[in-house]
Amino acid sequence: MSNQTLLNRSLQSVWHPCTQMRHHENFPLIPIQRGEGVWLVDADGKRYLDAVSSWWVNLFGHNNPRIKEAIKLQLDTLEHVMLAGFTHEPVVNLSEKLAKLTGLGHAFYASDGASATEIALKMSFHYWRNTGKLLKTKFISLKNSYHGETLGALGVTDVAIFKDTYAPLLMQSAQMPSPDFRLSAEGETAEDFALRCAHELELYVNEHHAQLAAFIIEPLVQCAAGMAMYHPTYLRRAREICTQYDVHLIADEIAVGFGRTGTMFATEQAKVTPDFICLSKGITGGYLPLSAVLTTDKVYQAFYDDSTLKGFLHSHSYTGNPLACSAALATLAIFESDLVLEKNKQTAAYLSNKAQAFNTLPIAHMRQQGMILAFDVQTNHTKFASACYAAALNQGLLLRPIGNTVYFMPPYTITESEVDFMIDATLGALKQVL
Repeated sequence: MSNQTLLNRSLQSVWHPCTQMRHHENFPLIPIQRGEGVWLVDADGKRYLDAVSSWWVNLFGHNNPRIKEAIKLQLDTLEHVMLAGFTHEPVVNLSEKLAKLTGLGHAFYASDGASATEIALKMSFHYWRNTGKLLKTKFISLKNSYHGETLGALGVTDVAIFKDTYAPLLMQSAQMPSPDFRLSAEGETAEDFALRCAHELELYVNEHHAQLAAFIIEPLVQCAAGMAMYHPTYLRRAREICTQYDVHLIADEIAVGFGRTGTMFATEQAKVTPDFICLSKGITGGYLPLSAVLTTDKVYQAFYDDSTLKGFLHSHSYTGNPLACSAALATLAIFESDLVLEKNKQTAAYLSNKAQAFNTLPIAHMRQQGMILAFDVQTNHTKFASACYAAALNQGLLLRPIGNTVYFMPPYTITESEVDFMIDATLGALKQVL
């Protein structure tokens, strides 16, 4: 089937996500036929390097044989069974492994990141209700934070384009100053700025803790805010403040977990354990929808009761799907067998070195956290993001700038020659747009 045929059929039948469909009158969809490692291939055979891991989910390349084989083997035994009243080996194995990795336990499963956020918020609220602290119903997050687009997740999100339309439907939350180092004063270090923002957090929590259920935060990188990065000392202080004032700390590691920031989970770099951790995206290597929330034994025990009403009565039909769990187990096995985190350090260093080529362009705030590298383009182009996206596609590269921020978040299997291509193609696209 030709690209044009598939494109036309998609426009007639599919409502694409996060999209103003009318824009596809000028920016055609790209019909993808197959994937090969870090490459996506369309029906005409044109290749695009997937520099954003297909919305930050793909870890070990498209068409990875080990993850595919694990899914195929599971398909021959059990494709799905409801997790209410039943269990199965893949979900037990995965829960045990995630508990060992996070220091938390009793994994609760869903299908996507926003659902994980919903679960963590509901669990926190319900915990305080079960323990008799009925006033603790409010949540706080960071300015410019993003935690998903379902109603509960939007309630703690601070990105206007996603949130403003639905404001009348949303619970109210308060946003704390972001420790994004781009906002620091001249001469102020990232650590000093992080401590200043943490002080503002403490002032607010000190005044409102009796009503606060939880503080939800994206550790180290606020991805949708243009890859806003900050010093880990902020996480350490946030943990101390939440502990002191009896407020839950929810770590949204949906985008930054599973090695993206250089450690398996970003919270490790601050040596803190949250009360809840939200996981998704890379959990299956990008192969099947899955998310999980893990929490402390203290939280779990508050729901353990003879009364059904004290239980956590949240579900969806595909909770803990065996196929998705098998993909996640295969993904974790690759981390173990291939020394992924160590190899990523080498790849990240190579990427950092090659990215110095962008210093010849009008950019600011070159920054990197593990396998995420970003910089801000100084331009008055009112449609820079879409223009850069289109120019990159012409170069055989999938980029998805956020405003004026260009970023790379490629699969971990990217080779040095593919990094070279990614950098060169980006330079070509930027020179075309600027």
